[in-house]
Amino acid sequence: MKRNKRYILAFGLLCVVAALRAEVKLPAIFSDNMVMQQQSNANLWGTATPNKIVAITTSWDKKVHQTKADKNGDWKLAVETPNAGGPYSITFDDGTKTRIDNIMMGELWLCAGQSNMEMPMKGFKNQPIENGNMDVLKSANSDIRLFTVKRTSSLMPKTDVIGEWQMASPESVRDFSATAYYFGKLLNEQLNAPVGLIVSAWGGSSCETWMNADWLRAFPEAKIPQSEADITSKNRNPTLLYNGMLKPLIGTTMRGVIWYQGEDNYNRASTYADMFSALIAGWRKEWGQGDFPFYYCQIAPYDYEIVTEKGRKVINSAFLREQQAKAELMNENVGMAVLMDVGMEKCIHPADKRTPGERLARLALTKTYGVKGVTAESPYFKEIEVKNDTVVVSFERAPMWVNTNGTFESKHFEVAGEDRVFYPAKAWIERSKVLVKSAAVSHPVAVRYAFDNYVQGDLYGEDLPLSSFRSDSWEE
Repeated sequence: MKRNKRYILAFGLLCVVAALRAEVKLPAIFSDNMVMQQQSNANLWGTATPNKIVAITTSWDKKVHQTKADKNGDWKLAVETPNAGGPYSITFDDGTKTRIDNIMMGELWLCAGQSNMEMPMKGFKNQPIENGNMDVLKSANSDIRLFTVKRTSSLMPKTDVIGEWQMASPESVRDFSATAYYFGKLLNEQLNAPVGLIVSAWGGSSCETWMNADWLRAFPEAKIPQSEADITSKNRNPTLLYNGMLKPLIGTTMRGVIWYQGEDNYNRASTYADMFSALIAGWRKEWGQGDFPFYYCQIAPYDYEIVTEKGRKVINSAFLREQQAKAELMNENVGMAVLMDVGMEKCIHPADKRTPGERLARLALTKTYGVKGVTAESPYFKEIEVKNDTVVVSFERAPMWVNTNGTFESKHFEVAGEDRVFYPAKAWIERSKVLVKSAAVSHPVAVRYAFDNYVQGDLYGEDLPLSSFRSDSWEE
């Protein structure tokens, strides 16, 4: 009997010792094939044996960094990273070694949003990506690394995500975000540096679901679920994707963010500029990395007509595009890729994903990486001047003036008088201005351009389309 007790006691002690000597564990984002932000103090964190010293050896400089795990085993530190290059390795040792290999130093970007960011190179069913298969065929590139966060909705903040780093190959690129891939491909070509892309996106997700409760206090209409019973939508209810798919990534040292979202908010557009600005400010504050670049796509035109039992219902998504355009002027170090020329009338997912990805990349290349001689920002509406029966429209950020691809006329302008009824108008370019008039409106007071759900924009600044806009602020 005494011998059995000794065996039981010894076994218990072994279990305790084993529990206390847990090897270093790292979040999924820190693993083989990862990209670390070059020339930075890059954060690393994980768990180890409680109260033990963790020795971290970085192969690029042979330095050994030490930090101590707290009583729960949590630890965090930053390491200095070199110029672009690799591959490198990092070894973690708290008595048991853990090593990650094939690490590249380069440019790391987070790519977030809803379905138009999530949409893979293979497309969705019945919805292929334009030239997708040929671009996938030519995609093998060990200097482009891809990480897709698995869809995770959570009432409480998670500490890790599910995903793995992969090198770009036809097999991996086929299932990866098309917008993000085209963005990263152009960066890699122009910077001649490795590029890492982390995609955290879920189709149909709202702006509110990527925010935490503190940031949403200014928006009482956003009902934050307090229990599982309150959840009506895993990807739309406020805070759920912030908790499940963003919070675990916060603190990862990166260059910036690209964002493609807004379609889900089209029917409550009036608060979007303020809400999106709160999201940008919130992400930046929690990341603790300053006002990092935040580039985003304006939603593309699409027929948002809804047919219900009571008949036809149309909410004009141009109001959401207007709010997105406002957000660009409300925030520092941001840029908006206008997509007025890539929309599809009957499909909310434009087949052309190269254009959005490359326009985002142009914003990054010019505004973040300092490439000169290239235009990346669309002109925007400045003001109108009424001269008798004609409205003269002028623009900001248009050093080369505006164009309509050689026709010098636009088909998408409307004017209204004091009665606030808009009529189609003739619009033509004279030097840097657009002149607009309609025989139906003798005394115009307001003008609108392409201010409808679906329209193929025809007004450009160089090769970049202008956003839909209006001079009035009338409620509808």
